[in-house]
Amino acid sequence: MSKHSLNLGGSWASLGQKLRLKGDETLHEQTGAWSNRDLIPLPPRRRTWGWFNFFGFWAIASLNVGNWQTPSTYLTMGLSVPQSMLVIVVGRLLVAGFATLIAWTGLKWHIGFTVQNRYSWGMRGSFIPLLQRIMLNFVWNAVQCWNGGRLCAVCMTAIWPSFAQIPNTFGTSMPTTTPEFVGFVVFWFLSTPFLWLRPEKFKVPFQIVCTWCGVGMLAWMIWALAVAKGVGPLWHAGQNIPAGSPFGSSWLMMAGINQSIGGLAAGITNGSDFSRYAQSRRHYVYGTVTSCLITGILVSFAGLVTASAAQKIYGEVYWNPPDLLMVMMDSGKGSSKARAGVFFLSAGFALTAMFENICGNAIAGGIDLAGLFPRYIDIRRGAIITFLAAWIVQPWQLINRATTFIAVLSSFSVFLAPIIGIMACDYYVLRKRRIRLSHLYHTEDSCYYFWKGFNWRAIPAWISGWAPTIGGLIMTVRGDLNPPKVVIQLYYMAFLIGFFISALVFYTLNLIYPVPDMGQMDSVDLYGTFTETEARRISIDAMHEHSISRSPISQRAEKNVTIGVGEKCV
Repeated sequence: MSKHSLNLGGSWASLGQKLRLKGDETLHEQTGAWSNRDLIPLPPRRRTWGWFNFFGFWAIASLNVGNWQTPSTYLTMGLSVPQSMLVIVVGRLLVAGFATLIAWTGLKWHIGFTVQNRYSWGMRGSFIPLLQRIMLNFVWNAVQCWNGGRLCAVCMTAIWPSFAQIPNTFGTSMPTTTPEFVGFVVFWFLSTPFLWLRPEKFKVPFQIVCTWCGVGMLAWMIWALAVAKGVGPLWHAGQNIPAGSPFGSSWLMMAGINQSIGGLAAGITNGSDFSRYAQSRRHYVYGTVTSCLITGILVSFAGLVTASAAQKIYGEVYWNPPDLLMVMMDSGKGSSKARAGVFFLSAGFALTAMFENICGNAIAGGIDLAGLFPRYIDIRRGAIITFLAAWIVQPWQLINRATTFIAVLSSFSVFLAPIIGIMACDYYVLRKRRIRLSHLYHTEDSCYYFWKGFNWRAIPAWISGWAPTIGGLIMTVRGDLNPPKVVIQLYYMAFLIGFFISALVFYTLNLIYPVPDMGQMDSVDLYGTFTETEARRISIDAMHEHSISRSPISQRAEKNVTIGVGEKCV
C-alpha cells in the first residue's frame, strides 16, 4: 500500500473521529451503533415539558393556513356548514385519542418513535418505518418552507409595497416568480437559527407563537364581521352534493373524518418523540386533549366565519390567507393602516408555520436520522440535514407543478395507519406495556433482534393494512372519472381500515408464531431513567444517575457480561 493511500486513510479516520458524537457516559449518554444522547431513555432532568408545552405543540399544528382552510374542503365536497363542522369535531376527537394512545410508550418508558419500533419490527426492521418518516420529513419540510415563504412575501409587500411589483427574472422553465422565491429564501434563513434550540427549551417560543397567531386570528375574524356587519352567504351554505355523485352525505362525512385524521397522522405516529419530554403523564393528556379540541376546532370555525364575512366585503370567497391578505391591502397599494394589520396577521401565520415546521419536520427528522446514524447524527445535526434537503427537494417544483405528488403525500396516512396499528397492538395487547429497555440498544443476545434483526411478522401485517386502500388512493390521484365504488369507499375509511387490519394480522401472526417471553423487563433501572415514584409504579429497582459511574454498555464490556435473554426478568 502506498504512502499516499495510508495518509488518505488516516485523514478519513481522523475526520471520522472529529465528526463522531461524544456523550457523557456517567450520564449514560453512550454513543454507539444503536445509541446516542438523543436516543437513550430520557432521564428526569431532561423532561421539562409541562401542559402548556403540549398545548402549544398541538396548537401550532392548528394555528396554520391548512387548518384555517379545512372547512373549504368539506364544503367543496358538497357538505353543509353544520356537517362540515361536525366532521371537524369528530376528527379532532379521534386525533386526540390516537395521539394519546401511541404516545403512551414515551410517557411510561421515555423513548421516542425511533427506538419504539425496535421491539415491534426488530432492530434492523425498524428502519422500514424510519425511512418512511425521513422521506416525509424531507418533503414536508420543503413544502412548509415554501408555504411560509409566501407569507414572508406578504409581510415584505406590507412593508415595501413595491416588492409585489418586482419583475419576474425567472424564465418560463421555472414554475415560480421572483417575489415568491425571495420569500422562500427569507423564510428558510430566518428559520435556520432555531434549529440550534433543543426541544427542552421550546416553552417560550410556543408561548409567543400561540399568543401572537391566536390573537391575530381572533382579531381578523372580529374585523371581518364588523366590516361586513355579519356573516356572508357562505355561512348559510347547505348541502350541495352533485346530482351525479355516487356517494351520499354519510360517505362524504366519513371521507372528511378520514382526511382529518390522516392530515395529522405523521404527528400521531412519532408522538413518543415529544411525549417522552413530559414532566408527568397528566401534563401530556391535559395539554394534548384541550389543544386538539379547543384550538383545532376554533381555528377552523374562525376560518369559516372570516371567509364568509370577507365574501360579503369583497364579493368573492378567499380561503387561502395569503390571497385574502393581499386583497385586504390591495397588493400593497392600500393604506398604511391596512398594511400594518396585514403585516401583523401574516407575520403571525409565518411564525406558526416556522415552528410547526421545526417541530413537526426538522426536529422529528433529526431524531429519525439519528436512529440511522447514531454515531454521527444527533437531533441538531439531523435537523440541519433535513433543512438543507429543502434545496434538493425544490418545493417550487412540487407546489406549482406536481399537484398529483402533493396529493399522494397528503394521503400518506394510508401507509402510516398500519404502522400505528402494529405499534398499538404490540405494546398494549401482546407485551402488556412491558419493555426491556437494555435490549433496545444492542444486538448481541437482544430479545428484539428476532430473525437477522427483523421481526418478519410486522412486514405482512403492514402490507395487509394498506393493500385494501391503495387502489382508491391511486384512482383518486389519477382522477379516474368512473372508479369502482367499493374501492373509493375503502379509501374513504383508509386510516381506520389500515389501523385495525394491521393490528389484527399482527396479533394473529403472533398467536400462530409466538415470540417467547414478550413480557420481559429489566429488573434494575440501568439508565437512570425513572424517578422513585415511576420505578415503584412499574416494579423495578431504581438506580439514579449519581449512583452509576459508567454506562450499562461500558460496564458490560468491562466485565464481559452479557445482558441476555436468559437473565432473570421481572
